[in-house]
Amino acid sequence: MKAVRFHDYGGIEVLRYEDVERPAPGPGEVLVQVAGAAFNPIDTWFRAGILDQFLPVTFPHTLGIDVAGTVIEQGEGVEAPAIGDAVIGFLPLPGTGAAAEFAVAPAAVLAPAPTNVALADAAAIPVAALTAWQALFELGELSSGQRVLINGAGGGVGGFAVQLAKGAGATVIATASARSAETVRSFGADEVIDYTTTMIGDAVREPVDLVVNLVPGSPEDIIALLNVTKPGGVLISATSPGGEFPEYDVRVEFINVRSDPADLTQIVKQVEAGTLHLDISDRRPLAETSIVHEQSEAGAIRGRVVLVPGE
Repeated sequence: MKAVRFHDYGGIEVLRYEDVERPAPGPGEVLVQVAGAAFNPIDTWFRAGILDQFLPVTFPHTLGIDVAGTVIEQGEGVEAPAIGDAVIGFLPLPGTGAAAEFAVAPAAVLAPAPTNVALADAAAIPVAALTAWQALFELGELSSGQRVLINGAGGGVGGFAVQLAKGAGATVIATASARSAETVRSFGADEVIDYTTTMIGDAVREPVDLVVNLVPGSPEDIIALLNVTKPGGVLISATSPGGEFPEYDVRVEFINVRSDPADLTQIVKQVEAGTLHLDISDRRPLAETSIVHEQSEAGAIRGRVVLVPGE
């Protein structure tokens, strides 16, 4: 089978689209015929060795933590999902990934794929939607009627966060560039701030209850977000806040998204109900993974990119 792997840390040049032996599922695992493997920025961090101190990989390493596909073989002790089931999941870090024609996955991390979208496209759901869900509802404790600021709404997580917050009855303020503004509005944002031309402090005139920060930045950038958050409010960041802020009466937390098939099942129900939409900006053959990494590092990706096995 074909897979995208790297044999050492480095730049885009270390990525190889190569022939590898098809894996076999062990106890508690299933073999999935991959329909799609979504790209995540963390893929570039693994490739570059940025996470080596915390999440070292075993070489050669197969990329891809989002998977969608069909179960074709069960390991010992597995009763569900069944052979033939269409599934999606967030694979363990930093194990062997889904950027391949076939991937092994723990049965316990998989959830049924939505039936109303192409199976390959469903790979865009797990990591991004789980991050948004857990930030808003678990850490952020979002409730109807609150004001929410989604900082970085034009990305994959941001698109889900806007929709989920609006669906929960919140007033949603979103920051996005001009190229993403129309999509973010279509997802329900009540106000869109162009962060390339406007400072958050100047644009957010009424304080918010909850901030979900999806943009890497300096402590000064976090302070700008804290300044528009109500006393007693919450700031959840997908990037490290980079400091302590005791002078603010705001709970500041870093989200470390976890694989949770129960949460994923709730998300899939919303996709099937038509209340949660996928923002897929591109679909590319798995062989073009290096191009996607290059685009990501150039800041040229909006929404989600799905990598599809086959030529």
